[in-house]
Amino acid sequence: MSTDVSAKTPAPAPPGGSGGGGGGLLGLVLGGLRRNMRQYGMLIALGLIVVLFEIWTGGDLLLPRNVSNLVLQNSYILILAIGMMLVIIAGHIDLSVGSLTAFVGAFAAVLTVQHGLSWPIALVLCLLVGAGAGSVQGFLIAYLGIPSFIVTLAGMLLFRGLTEILLKGQTLGPFPDGLQKMGNGFLPETGPDTNYHNLTLLLGIVLIAAVVWQEVRARRRQREFTLDVVPVKLFALKLVALVAAILVLTLLLASYKGAPIILIILAALVVGYGYVMRNAVFGRHIYAIGGNLPAAKLSGVKDKRVTFQVFLNMGVLAALAGLVVAARLNAASPKAGVNFELEAIASSFIGGASMSGGVGTVLGAIIGGLVLGVLNNGMNLLSVGTDWQQVIKGLALLVAVGFDVWNKRKSGW
Repeated sequence: MSTDVSAKTPAPAPPGGSGGGGGGLLGLVLGGLRRNMRQYGMLIALGLIVVLFEIWTGGDLLLPRNVSNLVLQNSYILILAIGMMLVIIAGHIDLSVGSLTAFVGAFAAVLTVQHGLSWPIALVLCLLVGAGAGSVQGFLIAYLGIPSFIVTLAGMLLFRGLTEILLKGQTLGPFPDGLQKMGNGFLPETGPDTNYHNLTLLLGIVLIAAVVWQEVRARRRQREFTLDVVPVKLFALKLVALVAAILVLTLLLASYKGAPIILIILAALVVGYGYVMRNAVFGRHIYAIGGNLPAAKLSGVKDKRVTFQVFLNMGVLAALAGLVVAARLNAASPKAGVNFELEAIASSFIGGASMSGGVGTVLGAIIGGLVLGVLNNGMNLLSVGTDWQQVIKGLALLVAVGFDVWNKRKSGW
């Protein structure tokens, strides 16, 4: 009796198609998650954490006022996390950013409060101070070959001491109104009375259109270069989830005071640095020296210059974070910025950075920072003691790094 071989051999699924196999949409989702676990794992974890704390707090977590406070309270950590992610991708670490944040805040207070300098001029000078501090550390690391751990540890002690010297152990404030708005201000009200903040609604609509356009464009380019793309149904589900998340956040913010000014600054940083790391030569070189330094050198990458620029950039972002936290508190304090470097490092690793360098994204740093921020905020709403908060955050970091190690072994890295 003959055997029909063709009847037993399944036809291969077309690449990038709808994937309408027997598994259905659930199978597509699970398959897509397995193939992109590093990319989507912490995003799903963030969603679960938000849902759990929303339930445990009886709906208090996603109250419009609390969402605004969540953005304001974690803005400076998210700024630091962006720069720290670049440092870690390049295969280094920076322990000085918390102390540099405090020093820049103290410097801004001395300029504006004691000497009456205009706040825009003080802002520029503070950013230049951050750039100078990052340049010095970058030079020592890149061109003299001193390990980044040692250089930035010395910087942590140095800037903390200089902060004490500048402030003479006292808190100095208040700041000018213009500078305060950087840390506490909201976009102005415009248009007719709609019970919502109109400008925030408009920005949300623009953001939704931009995200959908970018995702569709990226998928089209992948298909043009014959690269693997996710099935149509999974891609559509991803778009729906992104649009829903942005819409919910927009409505929550618009129903209170509108979008905080610092959120606009953060959005600009995420878009700018995301583009640089995905498309610019500088971003590719950072990945190259962090992933395989000898190969990068052989390929002509100027590793010393890239490392120098990475730490210069970290100094500027630390200065910006220092201005934001000082504006938020409306005062410069000798104790400001304590453990900020640890929060930024934890945000990067939770967001998908690799201990060995060469892996990570700017969006991942933001997600990692939001995970820690939601944990802090949720536990505060539940009146969890600071002792247990530290335990839980430590376990979250350990789980994230353990997941990275497990994922590497599974992928055969």
